[in-house]
Amino acid sequence: MLLYALLHLTGYDLPMDELKRFRQLHSKTPGHPELGVTPGVETTTGPLGQGLANAVGMAIAERILAAEFNRPGLDIVDHRTYVSVGDGCLMEGISHEACSLAGALALGKLIALYDDNKISIDGEVKGWFRDDTPKRFEAYGWHVISNVDGHDVESVDRAIRAAKAVADKPSLVCCNTVIGKGAPRRAGRPRLTGGAWSRGGGGDTCGDRLALSAVRGSPAHLRRLGREKRGAALERAWNDKFAEYEKAHPEVAREFRRRVAGELPANWSAHCQMLLEKIIAKTESIPTRKASQNAIEGLAPVLPELVGGSADLTGSNLTLWSGSKPLGREGGGDYIYYGVREFGMSAVMNGLALHGGIIPYGGTFLTFSTTPETRCAWRR
Repeated sequence: MLLYALLHLTGYDLPMDELKRFRQLHSKTPGHPELGVTPGVETTTGPLGQGLANAVGMAIAERILAAEFNRPGLDIVDHRTYVSVGDGCLMEGISHEACSLAGALALGKLIALYDDNKISIDGEVKGWFRDDTPKRFEAYGWHVISNVDGHDVESVDRAIRAAKAVADKPSLVCCNTVIGKGAPRRAGRPRLTGGAWSRGGGGDTCGDRLALSAVRGSPAHLRRLGREKRGAALERAWNDKFAEYEKAHPEVAREFRRRVAGELPANWSAHCQMLLEKIIAKTESIPTRKASQNAIEGLAPVLPELVGGSADLTGSNLTLWSGSKPLGREGGGDYIYYGVREFGMSAVMNGLALHGGIIPYGGTFLTFSTTPETRCAWRR
């Protein structure tokens, strides 16, 4: 609901009537944000930690596209990826996988704001979450800004500016907050109290009523007007820069437009037909993973947006092709060594795809999902 309130106040097509229909069937404000349903929503999340992993993928996409398309004095790809995370996100194992990878790749344009309110649905997290989060992220290779007053706009703004000044590390801004701050009988309270569900606990505090009240009590028309004007000015500035870029580098600009629009190359159909004819003529019997590598080898030269990777099984999955360029801590590339992070890899790939300009692929072993150990675990 916080996201929906912010989208409403910053000028997106999300009127007050839609906020009132929060979690109602066919509304634009489902319980968890969904891509394509709500204007301004960039990814469908829900399971905690996966949005954070998506953000890592988006930051990687920015790195790859910037290295490929930017020219001296004309940085047309130059944005940061911001993500808000909570205690639940950081308890999920996928956050470890994604954030460890982000630190290894030195994704300096990724900034995470940690809403450290020490509450989850079942109550105060000290009973089940005692990690030293700042040290954990420092160990990943992140730039960490601790003890920020999450209720003070100027303090948060200063922290974000400090995070933006660090170019060689992703940043975690640890914001100390009180859930439902200022709400009588609700502030700082867990949802579960005394063994029974609390009518005034976290369930209501993080629900629709407080956020909707905040929107009603704000000078919304002034906020919307100011943000819309600022957004329009920023968009005009980028369009002017791209017009200059297009004039100086017409062929590269056309390729950028194609990539961002998600269009396949003009010779795509003819190229695929040629590949099929070669395969049919050869009629060889090969393992499916080798067939996969042959397909990648055949398609990648005409599909520069293809970005691959494997969860520490490159030689077994055969996900590498002859023209692959590994993605490292600087510059671009089209192959990601994910390490042993299958779950994180999947969510990072979602972020790559959602960003645009990238078509990701990845590899692991399908049989890992049906091992005897896994079946026993599910039976238990």
